Order: sequence, then structure tokens, then C-alpha cells
Amino acid sequence: MALQDLDQSSSDSVTEAAETILSVNNIEVIYDHVILVLKGVSLTVPKGGIVALLGANGAGKTTTLKAVSNLLSAERGEVTKGTILFDSDEVQALSPNELVRRGCIQVMEGRHCFGHLSIEENLLTGAYTRKDGHAAVKADLEMVYNYFPRLRERRQSQAGYTSGGEQQMCAIGRALMSRPKMILLDEPSMGLAPQLVEEIFEIVRQLNEKEGVSFLLAEQNTNVALKYATYGYILESGRIVLDGDAKALRENEDVKEFYLGVGGEGRRSFRNVKHYKRRKRWLA
Repeated sequence: MALQDLDQSSSDSVTEAAETILSVNNIEVIYDHVILVLKGVSLTVPKGGIVALLGANGAGKTTTLKAVSNLLSAERGEVTKGTILFDSDEVQALSPNELVRRGCIQVMEGRHCFGHLSIEENLLTGAYTRKDGHAAVKADLEMVYNYFPRLRERRQSQAGYTSGGEQQMCAIGRALMSRPKMILLDEPSMGLAPQLVEEIFEIVRQLNEKEGVSFLLAEQNTNVALKYATYGYILESGRIVLDGDAKALRENEDVKEFYLGVGGEGRRSFRNVKHYKRRKRWLA
């Protein structure tokens, strides 16, 4: 009986590993060999899932994404402890372009389109690492235009002269052109009107459901992020202080108070509460 239990446990572990596309295990990140930014961060992203990484500005969200995408070295940062597994392989020693070829790509905060190129030229740069031929690239370009009809209309426009929303769509579309298994999406709502934010997140949901793309999204807009994500992690000062199912986090009093702007009983606003008291309770 004990042997059967052991076999069942091993089977469950294999199944769990097979269903996880990203596993970040207790990583620490240091900048300039001195500044400790991330302190024992662990998180997982299931295949086909949307996971939100939440927190205030400076909490460590972007650093976490860059640790996964291996872009830290450009800013004199490095992962000094822990491991990062993508699709069951340890990847923290890979170059960013090798990781893109494996199916993991980051859409940077602030969009970062090539302003002097047209929208279509920007999209085609996303297929630079592919070797499956012109026909496949053309088919994926058409797929991107189907998800983002506005880009089709502006395909010949110089990207630097398009709106912020169009540039965000272009950045996501460019990432799609690499045929990713997972997209790391950094602050997609930044600087955009609420209606446009909803439009972009709806497209993210469609990409997740129809194309099977997994998402790890760093976002300050907790309300919209938890609306579309299935699971969430809250970062504070480089540590995960709370995590759980997205619905449970939306109903959590601490999250309501500090991130959704809904005061608890006897409190009109999270601004009137001393944050460190709640934080100690979370970490207890």
C-alpha cells in the first residue's frame, strides 16, 4: 500500500511539472554587486494560464520579469541565488535570444517600438529568430492583424507617429510574431485610457484562450489585472507577501484596502492605514 502511495505521489509530481511552463524558485537579484532587489521570490505559471504580478511602483515587478527573460545583464543586474525553469529546463544562463527561440519573450514597459519603422516592419522584426519560412511568417502576420484590426489600418504608418494604444498593440503583436509559448507583459495599461486598457486585456484573454499563449503580466492596475488573471502574486519591497486565486485576492480585505482603493470597516481609504502593520501580518 505504501509503495502504491509513493507511485501515486510520483505520478502527481510528474503531472504537476508537465502543467507548469514557468517555475521561479527562491531567486535573489542584485544590481551592481551591491543592491539587493529581489529577496527569495518564488512563483509558477501554469501552461495556458494568465498570472498577475502585482505591487506598487518599485516593488520589483519589472526586475522579476527581466530575471526570467535574462535582460538583467544590460542593467548590471544578475540572479545570484535560486533557479528559473522554463518548459522544464533551467534557463537563467541562456541569452535573451536563445530564450525567445525556446518560446519566452518579454513585452517591455513603455512599448519600445522602433519609431522610424512602419507598424508592419515592427511586426516583422518579431519573426527575426524564426526559420520556418516566408509563408508561415505571412500567415502569423495575418493572424496578428485579425487580433489587432487597428494595426492593419495603420500598417504603413511610421510607428513613432501612432498613438500609445497602437504602439502597445504593435509591441504585443511583435511578440506574437516570434510564436511564443509565454509572453512576459510589463505594465500594459501604463499611460492608456481605461477603455483602451480593457480592449487590450480582452485581446490578451483571446490570445490565451485561442492560441494557448501563457502570460505573466506585471501590472499596477490591480483591479483590471485580477479581472483577467487566474492567479496573482503581490510583491512588496522585493518579496512575495501574498498570493492566491485571482477571485480570492479580489475579495481579500488587505488587497481591497491597499490596491483596489476600497476601505475596510471603519476605514475610508487605504491611505489612512499604516502599511507596515498590515505587511507584518501578511508575512506572519
